[in-house]
Amino acid sequence: MRQCPFEKELILVSNRGPFSYRRDARGELITQRGAGGLVTALLGVATACEITWIASAMTPEDSEMSLRMGGGRINVRHEDHQLGLRFVVTDPEVYNRFYNVIANPMIWFIQHYLWNLSVAPEIRINEFEAWEGGYQVVNGEFAAAVIDELRQHVDEKPVVMFHDYHLYTCPELVRKEHPDVFLHQFVHIPWPQSDSWRVLPRHIRRAVIKGLLANDIVAFHTRRYVRNFLVCCEEILDLEIDYRNSAVSYEGRDVWVRAYPISVDCADFERLAESAPVRREEGRIMDLRREYLILRVDRMDLSKNIVRGFKAFDMFLDEHPEFRERITFLALLQPSREDIEEYVEYRQKIMRVVEIINTRHGTTNWMPIDVRMQDNFARSVAAYKQFDVLMVNAIYDGMNLIAKEAGLINRQNGVIILSENAGAHEELGDFCITVNPFDLESQSRAIHQALSMPEDDKNRMAGKIRDTVRNNDIHKWIETQFVDIKAKMSEGISPGHEEGSNE
Repeated sequence: MRQCPFEKELILVSNRGPFSYRRDARGELITQRGAGGLVTALLGVATACEITWIASAMTPEDSEMSLRMGGGRINVRHEDHQLGLRFVVTDPEVYNRFYNVIANPMIWFIQHYLWNLSVAPEIRINEFEAWEGGYQVVNGEFAAAVIDELRQHVDEKPVVMFHDYHLYTCPELVRKEHPDVFLHQFVHIPWPQSDSWRVLPRHIRRAVIKGLLANDIVAFHTRRYVRNFLVCCEEILDLEIDYRNSAVSYEGRDVWVRAYPISVDCADFERLAESAPVRREEGRIMDLRREYLILRVDRMDLSKNIVRGFKAFDMFLDEHPEFRERITFLALLQPSREDIEEYVEYRQKIMRVVEIINTRHGTTNWMPIDVRMQDNFARSVAAYKQFDVLMVNAIYDGMNLIAKEAGLINRQNGVIILSENAGAHEELGDFCITVNPFDLESQSRAIHQALSMPEDDKNRMAGKIRDTVRNNDIHKWIETQFVDIKAKMSEGISPGHEEGSNE
């Protein structure tokens, strides 16, 4: 295994782990690959470094396996991956308060600007108790696991890399026990402007930012999120900010704040696009499509803006009846967080809007919107290859890897309609049709513009997207962070991170 350039082991820490356990037909415990883009991206780190990954036990079998190992490290070998895995086993009620009251929806809603502030949120004793007896407890349990792993490295401490919004207060607890350990945290969702954080009570919002500042490097996907975080440090904690070098002075340390746009493993994804399961699904996609195919692939999350995308398509059909019965809007959607009331209501709203549009415009042998609610990755990849228009109109999105994945392997010189509030817009915006996610008129016009664009323009834009994704792939995302970690260890200013630079 190739070693990290700073010659240290890594401890990765995230709520969701790379592998989980289940029972096979014989009742034996077997490993299965974890879902989600974050897991896929971080497994790339495992190819470069020796790692121990600390994550929540998600299944009873995870808890059972942890118990067998005395709560310690499990050596996992699965396909091409080899790593140490350690589960944090949490009381179900504590985890529910942590995840379903604070992390989702409270923090997630704040960071995606989702609250209707005239009516929500209402922070009461339930939320205060969930913060202290849920979020803080789970962060404490994660910190204890990290601290225990660090104790086992007497000579040289590993680098600890935290991930995402579930673990904002964990680094401060680790720092108190190990002042000299190197801590790095990547926030994979948007970081909003400082006023958004004032939804939270003062002690909670300050705890979130202080927890992040316990790291040596705080990382985001875009320069916009970096700037927003620096302003939060200045306005909420009244700290001294070095905007030129993107650094915060905190408790005698200089904390670097950096942007590293996450991407995909291009070679691996292109191989997947030609695999037998994808080719089979591609045939089915071609059978159902009409002359033109509009595509969206999303979780049914409020931040994805699915309803407005459909309403814009409805307006497009009204304004351009010449496209009726020549076009299909294929929506491959995955249910999300159905134990949260707002998500259940949003799914119902999506289906009502689809029914109305299909009734208004459909015929006996054509339904304009085809919704498939299932988790079928091979079908999604097949659809990526075939779209003429890809709709990515998110309200806010940390990155949106779908725009990169689909743009990489599309075979139709398809045009991407991309929200200006998606993190991917910093890299791809010049080669897409940019839309305001709240402006239905602009989205309707964008659909027509995409469908009527000259072939030379489509070919140029599609080629630029492929080149950009290939030049900034997942390996560059990983290596750039490693370079900065090594530089920070020697307390040099890393190159290319002045305000306005393009990492």
